[in-house]
Amino acid sequence: MSESIPVSRPVDHGTAKLMPDVDRERAWLLTVDGAPQSYVDLDEPTHLEFEYMRRLGHVLDGVAEAGRPLDVLHLGGGALTLPRYVAATRPGSRQDVVEADRGLAALVGEHLPVGEGSGIAVHVADARDWLAGAPADSADVIVGDVFGGSRVPAGFTSVGYAREVERVLRADGIYLANLADAAPFAFLRSQLATFATLFQELALIAEPAVLRGRRFGNAVLVAAHRPLDTAALARRTAADAFPARVEHGPALRAFIGQARPVRDEDAVPSPQPPDGAFGLG
Repeated sequence: MSESIPVSRPVDHGTAKLMPDVDRERAWLLTVDGAPQSYVDLDEPTHLEFEYMRRLGHVLDGVAEAGRPLDVLHLGGGALTLPRYVAATRPGSRQDVVEADRGLAALVGEHLPVGEGSGIAVHVADARDWLAGAPADSADVIVGDVFGGSRVPAGFTSVGYAREVERVLRADGIYLANLADAAPFAFLRSQLATFATLFQELALIAEPAVLRGRRFGNAVLVAAHRPLDTAALARRTAADAFPARVEHGPALRAFIGQARPVRDEDAVPSPQPPDGAFGLG
C-alpha cells in the first residue's frame, strides 16, 4: 500500500477490513465482520502479533534444522502471515495456500502482496477438496487454520479429514491446527481423540487460563508420527509475553479422557465463541 489508510470491502463471506497499525509503518490488521483474522508486518514478516500464531511459529521453528526449506500446505489463507514467516525463516520453501474466499484472496493480493520468488502459491478453492486432490506424501507440514466466521467448519473436524491429512503428510511430517474452545472442552477433546486414531504423537499448546477453564481461547494441536521435542517447545512458549503450556504424554491422555473420535456423519463445527471473545474492543 502506498498510504496507510484503512480499506473496507465486501468479500464472499462478510466484510473485510484492513487497518494500519499506527505503531508499525507497514503493518496491517485484517478483520472479517469485526473478528481479527490476520496481522502482517510487510517490513518484518517474522513479527507474529497474535499469540496463537507465535505458537504455530514456535512449532515450525523446531520442525527441522534452522533454515532448511520445507514443503508446507496451509489450509486457510487470511493475510498469509504464516506463509510469509516460513518464507523469511526458511528461504526456498514451497508453500501452497488454499483460501476459499475469492474476494478475500483478491483483497490480500492487491494490498498486501507477497514478493516475487517467495515460493508462496495461493489457490482459491475449498480446502477440504484441495486436500483430497493433493498427492500423497507431498508435505512436510500441514497447517489447518480454516474458519467459517469464528468457527472451524465441520468438514475439518472428523476422522475422514484426519485421514486425508495423514495421507498427504510425509512420514516425518507434522500437522498443526488452530482450534478454539472453552471448558468443558468437548470440541477440543474430540479433536485430540480424532487425531490420536492416526498419529502416535500429540501435543496441545494453550494458555494456562484457557486450560483451567477460565475463559474461551485458542489452542494449537500438534500431531506427528515422530517424537516431538516438547521440552524445547515448552521453553519457547513459556518465554512469550503471554506464556503458554505444552501438554503431552500422560497429562494429555488424561485431558482427552473418554472423548471419542468424530465420525464424518457426526461432525459439527467448533463452538460459537462468546460475544467479544475475539472481537476488537
